[in-house]
Order: sequence, then structure tokens, then C-alpha cells
Amino acid sequence: MSKRIKGGITAPKGFLAAGIHSGIKKTKQLDLTLIVSEKPGPVAGVFTSNRLPAAPVIVDRLNLKKGKGQAFIVNSGNANAFTGPEGLIHAREMGRRVADQLTIPLHHVFVGSTGVIGVPLPMPAVRNGIPILISRLRKAGHQEAAKAIMTTDTCPKEIAFQDRIGGKIVTIGGIAKGSGMIHPDMATMLAYVTTDAAIDQQTLQTTFRAVTNQTFNCISVDGETSTNDTALCLANGEAGNLPIKTGTTAHVKFEALLFQVCHHLAMEIIRDGEGATKIIEFQITQASSGRAAKQFANTLATSPLVKTAIFGTDPNWGRIVAALGRAGFPVKAEKLLIGFNKIPIVKNGKGLGPQVERRIKQEMKKPFLTIFISLGMGQGSSTIWTTDLTYDYVKINASYRS
Repeated sequence: MSKRIKGGITAPKGFLAAGIHSGIKKTKQLDLTLIVSEKPGPVAGVFTSNRLPAAPVIVDRLNLKKGKGQAFIVNSGNANAFTGPEGLIHAREMGRRVADQLTIPLHHVFVGSTGVIGVPLPMPAVRNGIPILISRLRKAGHQEAAKAIMTTDTCPKEIAFQDRIGGKIVTIGGIAKGSGMIHPDMATMLAYVTTDAAIDQQTLQTTFRAVTNQTFNCISVDGETSTNDTALCLANGEAGNLPIKTGTTAHVKFEALLFQVCHHLAMEIIRDGEGATKIIEFQITQASSGRAAKQFANTLATSPLVKTAIFGTDPNWGRIVAALGRAGFPVKAEKLLIGFNKIPIVKNGKGLGPQVERRIKQEMKKPFLTIFISLGMGQGSSTIWTTDLTYDYVKINASYRS
């Protein structure tokens, strides 16, 4: 049985972390993070689907081809995106300075950035900050590390779980940032996961991608996909278990443990959605295919009209129907079932009346709302989590650069 433990990103054996204020941010907030394993190990990664990726994403994709890593260096307050050839030079320099000072191979250092797009990375702050970071690496540095990757986040996001796998205690820890510009296929979301499990790179990559598709790729705050999305997982083997192989009981337990960590971080991102007052879970069932179900879920999760109605506790099921109708996949009114928190509001193509709507209006005042849609068209299903759309979201994003 798995259990939640303290320690976040440094809870697994052999990991250290630090977070400092280097001067990238104008305020005194922490803005530079370093996570280091005492020994190298296989790395898995999933990156943004945006076709204009930031410089760190380009660097990390190349590093991932080598399959191993030992350190993650991450800055907040500047995305190092759309900064031309200079941006790549700066991203590589970040990695090189860490590699040189830790005396590890350059391709073992993965780089991350998040913040404003189109502004050159202030390298003097980074250059001065890296030696300080290295001097402060410690087991207790996990909280500072989680804080130093934040941008519009209102709170740090960290977690760790452990379980007995193959006769050994295996631990997985993680940190994440994200509050706005969050949408499936990765968005302004950074996630760093560490584990002391022994596992080969191919198995780790396949498992991490599968878990990412069920967690980070199933959340949406505003339908915006960033240039910088990165999720990385580093395994150093310090738990001493026999190497985890696909199709074994050990693999099933490891995947479940990894899911717990990533699901928790994904839900923390949704809870911290910019200006959000509610978490919404859209459950799509009986779609014509899994692909159709996912498209229906995404369409609902990114509909401003649906999300603002939920913010206003207005059970306006007509907006849901309209969104389903434009999703691009088959839907038949006479088979449609829509409900809020187990209470049907539309059945067989008709609304169930004002009395039901009054009941649902009360349900909509709760901080967590499940909206279920059964299409009666097949076996396809999908679940996505999102937030309502509020006045505060507009205020936050209208003044992001000022």
C-alpha cells in the first residue's frame, strides 16, 4: 500500500535541491532552481506540442536522445522563448555552467524556463546564481526548489509517495508549476519528478508518457498551450530494487505510484488556476470513439460560455449542448444525457425543467463540480479537469507584464 510522505522532490534517496532569488525577477521572489541526483540515471520527458518551442525545450529534446541525466536547472520570470539564436546560446550556457561546476557531462543537465516570452534571459543573474545554488544543495531544499519555479502560481506544488516494490521501498517525488496557460498536450506547466527506482530508460519513457497522458494532458485552465511545457522524470536506482520491467507486478505498482504523484500535481495546478473558484470535472462516456470523447471533453473545457456560466452558478445546459454540437464528432439529441453531480438535467434530447435546474444551481455553489455527458454512440470515454472562468482571470492576464 502506497503512502504519502514529506520531502517532495528530494524524498527519494540520492536527490538534493535548492532554490534562490538570483535577480531574474524584479521582486525578491525565488527564481532559480537546481535539482541534482548524486548519481546519473535514465530520464524520461514529455514536452510542449506548441510548434514554436522555447530554447530550453529544444535543448532538452536533444539531451533526451542520450537517455541519461543528473541535474535539472530551472528559472522562472523569463521564458527564454522567441529570443532568437541568443536564446539557444543562453540555454546551453545554463546547462554548461551547471555541468562544469558539478563535473558531470553536459547532456546530463536539463534546462527549464518559464515566464514572459520574447525578453532576453538576464544571464548575469543566472551566472551569479548557479554557484550559489550549488553551494546550497541539500535534502531540505525541496520547498525552495518548488517555490523558485513559480510565476503566477499562488502556492508551491510538491508531493512524494512511496511503496514497496520488488521487496524494496521505492519513492517518487515531484514539483510542478502552473496556474494559467494550461491546456492538454502540455501548457505553461513545468513538472519535475524524481525517483530512486531502478528502471531502464525505455520503460521509464513509455510509463511516464502514459501517466502524463492521464494526468497533465487531462487538465485545462484556459485552452492556451505554452512554448515551454516540460515534464521530466529522473530515476537513479538508489532504492536497490531489481530493474523494473514492463508487464511485471513491479511495473504495475510503479506506474500506479507515478500516477499518484502526477495526478496530485495536476490537481494542484487546477486548484491554483488563475482566478478560479471551482474545479470542474467533465466525464464523457459512450462516445463513438476514444478520440471523439477526448474532443468533446476538450471542447467543453475550453468553452468560455460554459466556464463563465459555471462561475455564475447558472445551470445553462444549452451552452453545453451547443459546445457538443460543434466538437466535430457524431452526437444525437435523442440519445444525449447530461447531468451535474449525479443529477440529470437533459435526457433524451430534452431539458428536465426549472425544478431540476434549481436543485443543480445549489450544487453549482460547491467548489468541485462533476458534469457527466453520455452520448449513447459507442464505448469511447474521456475525463478532463478544468476551472471556471472569472473576473480575476481577466485581471491577472490583462496586467501580466506590468
